[in-house]
Amino acid sequence: RSIRATKRPDSSANTVDILARDYVALALRSENLLPGLVDAQSGTRRGRPSAANWPPRGPAELADQASRLRTRAGELAERPAEAEPLSRRRLDMLGRQLVALEHALRRLAGEPTNYRAELRAYFDTGVELGARDQYHAAHAVLAEILPGRGSLAERMAAYRAAERVPPSRIGRALTALSTALRHVTGTFLALPDGEAVRYEVATDRPWGGFNHYLGALQSRVVVNGEVTNQGAALAQLVAHEAYPGHHTERCRAVTGPHGARRYPERGLYLTNTPQSLICEGMADVALRAVLGPGWGRWVESVLAEVGVRMDGELAEWVELASRVLRPVRQDAALLLHSLDTDPEQVRAYLRRWLLVDEHRARHILRFLRHPRWRAYTTSYVEGARLVEAWLAAPAGGAGDALDPGAAMPRLLRLMDEPWTPSQLRGAVGSLSTERPAS
Repeated sequence: RSIRATKRPDSSANTVDILARDYVALALRSENLLPGLVDAQSGTRRGRPSAANWPPRGPAELADQASRLRTRAGELAERPAEAEPLSRRRLDMLGRQLVALEHALRRLAGEPTNYRAELRAYFDTGVELGARDQYHAAHAVLAEILPGRGSLAERMAAYRAAERVPPSRIGRALTALSTALRHVTGTFLALPDGEAVRYEVATDRPWGGFNHYLGALQSRVVVNGEVTNQGAALAQLVAHEAYPGHHTERCRAVTGPHGARRYPERGLYLTNTPQSLICEGMADVALRAVLGPGWGRWVESVLAEVGVRMDGELAEWVELASRVLRPVRQDAALLLHSLDTDPEQVRAYLRRWLLVDEHRARHILRFLRHPRWRAYTTSYVEGARLVEAWLAAPAGGAGDALDPGAAMPRLLRLMDEPWTPSQLRGAVGSLSTERPAS
């Protein structure tokens, strides 16, 4: 079918579903020009249209199609027939996804832009540099809790080395963590029959881990053993990529109440879009959402069964203090791409504030300079900040102690319903003004 988004006469056929199918077709066609745009497509590949059968189109022409579809979303939102809240939220999500797609295509076509505008278009979120006083405060806390002597950077390096899982045991650690987290996740939501995740350990990747959703409720998670090799980090990765993170969410897109069979856009996951900010935010807080306070001791007990030792309590304290330092990576991206800072200065900035060694700093810098991933750090930083606030509201704060009984139902809502960052910020604001019953 054609994806041409010309204006149609008003009729009962002009529905949100038609717009959603046009959006999916445009995104799949755009993947030819923007490799990696489609991060995943839920369901089986059998029903996926083949972009190879479509006549080639240039980025400017596809951007114009995205613009027309975005205009159509706005027109539909004004119609009384689409006043039902779910339809309005779907239209808002589709419109903001199309803003991101159009921006990426126009950038590819050579139209001028700037990095901050790119982030706003991609993620429906404004971005600023982090607060140095908060970084200093986080370092002060780490200085109190980290054992040993020497500088803070030296003590952090010693801690990381002590917590490192031997390469020969990473596979067993991943299997044990995945099995245990799958069981806990299953107590909060029904995992579909036949779903499964397999793990591979690799090296020389620009990221720490990656979920390849294969369709038919199957995922392959690749772990970069060079940088993700501590007990707590492996647990965070399994929660992020599998249970209750990306794999679980993509299975829900098949079997959930608002799955792709009924809502076509739900089965497509695009990088560098508002959708990816919500998805990465959910995945980044997944471990604490499903386990709550005491997750460190829980991970310690799971790993002990496969001969891996760690200090779970200390790991939890270090993670809590280090959470304040998450924006440092986003700062580095802004320094590189918005403020034209020399890469070596950015590397030094990462080493100073993240307390990482030379190898790790260069690995982060590699990710930030990668053409596909240069903007993507914002999806983790701002996504985690926003989803944390949603899971913790109305209590407020930074979501330091998430209660799984309250957090998991809200996480499930994010998986099953259409959300944009703007919508979620509004929901957080509404919840945060509520007063608890006396």
